[in-house]
Amino acid sequence: MSRRSRKPKVFQQVEVSVESLSHDGRGVARSNGKRVFVEGALAQERVLAEIRKSRSRYDEAVTIQVLEQSPLRVAPKCQHAAVCGGCSLQHLDSQAQLELKQAVLLEQLEHFGGVTPNILVPPVCDEYYRYRRKARLGVRYVRKRDEVLVGFREKGSSFIADIKECHILDQRIGDKITALRDLIGAMESYCVVPQIEVALGDDQVALVFRHLEVLPESDIERLLDFGRQHEIEIYLQPSGVDSVHKIWPQSEERLSYRLPDFALEMHFHPLDFTQVNAGINHKMVSRAVTSLDPRPGERVLDLFCGLGNFTLPLARSGAAVVGVEASREMVERGAENARLNGMDNVRFYAADLTQDLAEQPWAAEPFDKILIDPPRSGAFEIVREVAKWRPQRIVYVSCNPATLARDAGELKQQGYWLKEAGILDMFPHTTHVESLAVFEPQP
Repeated sequence: MSRRSRKPKVFQQVEVSVESLSHDGRGVARSNGKRVFVEGALAQERVLAEIRKSRSRYDEAVTIQVLEQSPLRVAPKCQHAAVCGGCSLQHLDSQAQLELKQAVLLEQLEHFGGVTPNILVPPVCDEYYRYRRKARLGVRYVRKRDEVLVGFREKGSSFIADIKECHILDQRIGDKITALRDLIGAMESYCVVPQIEVALGDDQVALVFRHLEVLPESDIERLLDFGRQHEIEIYLQPSGVDSVHKIWPQSEERLSYRLPDFALEMHFHPLDFTQVNAGINHKMVSRAVTSLDPRPGERVLDLFCGLGNFTLPLARSGAAVVGVEASREMVERGAENARLNGMDNVRFYAADLTQDLAEQPWAAEPFDKILIDPPRSGAFEIVREVAKWRPQRIVYVSCNPATLARDAGELKQQGYWLKEAGILDMFPHTTHVESLAVFEPQP
């Protein structure tokens, strides 16, 4: 039978009662004794669900109709919320989202680390919409519709969602999805732009257009006109990240954000890692500095320091701060930010923190306090080295509760107890859990 003559697949539909929510925000139910994970369903609901994938131990389904509604269900602000994968929890009350993330953090700490915080700190929150300043938008020309789509992937799919706006992106870009679709649709090279990198500072908006072929001058002019019209900085990326270059305006390739509590202005390149949520970042940095409590005369180590997001605020205390980061480029950015802010009590080093540090000069120095802000993979290798420094306090900022829990278990073995922990709502309406934990030597 040819591919064209195949009949559309018919999916089984079942009525299920949802018992709870999984870590990824799906409803957990049972049908004929088998566990079913239901996209778009909430605890305490009865739904009509369509089974899309059947596995030996569980099924995966999507909600077709809510038959009995949870009191925690709310109407999503975004008309695309049911399809777009940019967020997954707009249908759940915001307070319930926080409780879910807090429960995930506590469960992971207990399950993977065998630890429980002595104090559970209240969630750190900010704006629930229009918060996202960093994103990678997919671009695709749909031949059957003769239309260009720009946005996030659909839930559970590689297809680009058909969206006209985005309520989680910063409004300066979230309201321009249709304009971006029209821009690329009008280009001669509409088929060779697969993605747009979005980066925003406090006062700047930058778009990096990835393109697979050389753009004709007419398309370059369209991009320049778009930048001028919307006051957006335009970058091109014809191949790897080293090929990224700015075409408008003719100025330094830097954006910036301010940390007002510390009288700092941080400069960054559009492709640099920065926190996506400016409001939460302000509060997170202040919470981290307060929790670590650096003082004049102390020596502080900031591991996975990036461009100095924590390093420079810690140094404002008068402590001597050393920042360490694997990326040499980010280390240079940290030093650049220290110079721009007139700070001379901070040093930056490039080092792979997953490898042996015996040859690293900074590693032989004493430190009173340590801040750790690792990637999702965590900091297992470096926390095993903590005993040689014996810091009075460790603040661990995590974007993955599972690896935080694993590392907390290792710190427990090193003689530290989990004094306090709490979530930071960096990504509202998603299941992403950011958190901050404070460790001290066991009394």
